Amino acid sequence: MNVLVIGSGGREHAIVKALKKNERIRKIYAAPGNGGISMDASCVNIKADNIPGITDFAVECNINYIIVAPDNPLAIGMVDALERKGKKCFGPNKAAARIESSKVFSKNLMKKYGIPTAAYETFNNCDNALEYVKSNKVKFPLVIKADGLAFGKGVIIAQNCDEAQTAVNLIMKEKKFGESGESIVIEEFLTGPEVTVMAFTDGKTIKPMISSMDHKRALEGNKGLNTGGMGVIAPNPHYTAEIASVCEKTIFYPTVMAMQSEGCPFKGCLYFGLVLTPFGPKVIEYNSRFGDPEAQAVLPLLQTDLLDIMEAVTEGKLDSIDIKWSSSSSACVVLASAGYPESYKTGLEITPLDEKGNLKFNEALIYHAGTAYDGSKFQTSGGRVLGITATGLSLAEAIKNTYNAASQITFEGIYYRKDIGKY
Repeated sequence: MNVLVIGSGGREHAIVKALKKNERIRKIYAAPGNGGISMDASCVNIKADNIPGITDFAVECNINYIIVAPDNPLAIGMVDALERKGKKCFGPNKAAARIESSKVFSKNLMKKYGIPTAAYETFNNCDNALEYVKSNKVKFPLVIKADGLAFGKGVIIAQNCDEAQTAVNLIMKEKKFGESGESIVIEEFLTGPEVTVMAFTDGKTIKPMISSMDHKRALEGNKGLNTGGMGVIAPNPHYTAEIASVCEKTIFYPTVMAMQSEGCPFKGCLYFGLVLTPFGPKVIEYNSRFGDPEAQAVLPLLQTDLLDIMEAVTEGKLDSIDIKWSSSSSACVVLASAGYPESYKTGLEITPLDEKGNLKFNEALIYHAGTAYDGSKFQTSGGRVLGITATGLSLAEAIKNTYNAASQITFEGIYYRKDIGKY
């Protein structure tokens, strides 16, 4: 088989490394990939959201199976276009991807089908939204979300009325997130431990993966700006078997059935962002794909072949496959460029990686997120540069192994959180 992975980050590198274990695969391509991915796959210089370019390449190079990994290509209909060309894909079509690409859609879906989530209101008029946040109907803090995709940055937590008004104006008047802010969701702030559960689903059957805990804030102590993710641990120690059972009955299966009832069955990886509130688990967000960096912590614990699972999803036969997981724990720490998630330098040499982009004499997995390779050395090309993942028989051991590997890598301005797993 010839397989194509669409995307260029650490998540895509994790998928490529997992796929390499399958002996049926003749060649793995990545579009566009990055410096590290180029050591494990053939990178083609086509942007992930270039639908004509990707579809033409898939036809010309006889690609048998395609994994559409990032949110934007899914939201604009990449899977639909490839399927029209007769190509088999892993990932939801455009209609199903709305569960992430439109927060208004997802919140209304949960309300309609009784899936527990934060109380909310939606607005497509700035003046009405401002009037609402100034009214006595609201209790602070409030969560204000741009309706569409915003590179993981379209969520603002407002501690008071002034901050809420600033957030509404920033999103709706100043168009901070472009068209994604044409409509907004304003919802109550949920308290409790956060949990991520990603799940394979073929639109009928759903099989949850190992839980994880993402760390979004840029700085230690859960301070600083929100980022795409600074580190992950798996499994999440707050997510007990009892809570998992509740989530499967009240959230996971009802969501799959709701999408089916709406005429847009979801096939792919469905990501559940949860808060374990004093009143039970509630959904804070859905994603329509593997999380990044959650995939870098969860996929190394997968013992069943990833391509076999993905093909079962595509063919609607997920119920026929037994998915096995390691009993170990894992931790992923993101090495970032100084200034991320705002402005940062690129083109800085990364040392002491070997010719394959790995650490010599170290079993940690080095996932490249924002790197380039110039033929002799690896350089930074993004804000999140590398994801360092290690496993252990216990979570403490996994964290220790991860930081041991992370401490060996350097580039100008490198920074990473030293407290992943403590929150």
